[in-house]
Amino acid sequence: MTSKNPIPENKTCYRHPSRQGGVRCQRCERYICPHCMITASVGFHCPECVGNARKPTRIERNPFSFDPLVVKILIVANVILFVVGVGMGDGIQGQISYEGIIWRGGLSSRSPEWYRVITSGFLHYGFVHLAFNMYALWLLGPAFERTLGRSRFSLFYFSAVISGSFGAMLWSPNSLTVGASGAIFGLLGLATVAQRSSGYSIWRSGLGMILLLNFVLTFTVSSISVGGHVGGFAAGLIIGWLVFDLPKRAQIPTYLPEAVIILLSSASYLGTLAIS
Repeated sequence: MTSKNPIPENKTCYRHPSRQGGVRCQRCERYICPHCMITASVGFHCPECVGNARKPTRIERNPFSFDPLVVKILIVANVILFVVGVGMGDGIQGQISYEGIIWRGGLSSRSPEWYRVITSGFLHYGFVHLAFNMYALWLLGPAFERTLGRSRFSLFYFSAVISGSFGAMLWSPNSLTVGASGAIFGLLGLATVAQRSSGYSIWRSGLGMILLLNFVLTFTVSSISVGGHVGGFAAGLIIGWLVFDLPKRAQIPTYLPEAVIILLSSASYLGTLAIS
């Protein structure tokens, strides 16, 4: 289902045309500046939508009116590659075949092909690994795709994948690493900054406990890529600061976040290749 309201092309705040509008209102999808951001659990609302929501005769926006197209494409791509891998010999329960897609596309210093930096983030060790990551992507992704916009969200996702690959290569270069967990932890880092920047406690929202549990598992379960998780989370924190926190402190160029995301991705990509 498509959005009922057209998405404006102008990235300035609709209430303050002279100010940069770095994020969109969760309800009306219009761009707003830091001074107009009103806290939601994830993301922000504009004053007009909040004011309308408080009226007794309000008209609620359909929560399903936004179509998270990028998130859907990412999930479909991961599922398709998993099915292809099973067809090539990889097992549903995580077994690896030398003829399978995991061996051909996973990240390892023993296989330095350039494409593995990205393909490794779309491959999974078995159905449970795939299901857990795709469920997390479906829970976290749509809100940020809507808030950031599809282009910026896409840049962010691939930056988190590449940063996760860089972290994995730094931590365990001889291991064969696959999975979208780096990107998922990137989304967790983004959510952490978004909530703290808006004055919303991560412990009150439950995000803090989710982070604690995930990092405990990261450092205690031997089969989990510590570097991949930490690298993706660090990317989420950096990009979240650029998108949610910095615009509240200073006036920045409209496309500064995109430029920094590209630079971060390029540095992580080159660093991964250098190690491998």
